[in-house]
Amino acid sequence: QVQLVESGGGLVRTGESLRLSCAASGSIALISAMGWYRQAPGKQRELVATVTDAGSTNYEPSVEGRFTISRDNAKKTVYLQMISLKSEDTAVYYCNAHSLADGVDYWGKGTLVTVSS
Repeated sequence: QVQLVESGGGLVRTGESLRLSCAASGSIALISAMGWYRQAPGKQRELVATVTDAGSTNYEPSVEGRFTISRDNAKKTVYLQMISLKSEDTAVYYCNAHSLADGVDYWGKGTLVTVSS
């Protein structure tokens, strides 16, 4: 089992920045890729960014150039640096960890990001 705990959400104004963190614990040796997803009110959960254990990254087009995902394997933590935030970035952001060994996806409970104009 893998446990994920997100932190760093909050209320900011348009154009400001936030950094989200996700700390992993438990059977972390199972983890391959990690990522961030978000779910806005009334919408489906969507991919924001992922990073593999080799450091390869992938971004949803609307956040490319504004968000940066990074991973500290020593601290067992993944980060999402968000700049130039827009109102449409308002959502609950969820941390995800994928186990390549058994195909299981683990999720955190989410952290709310609210961007006001």
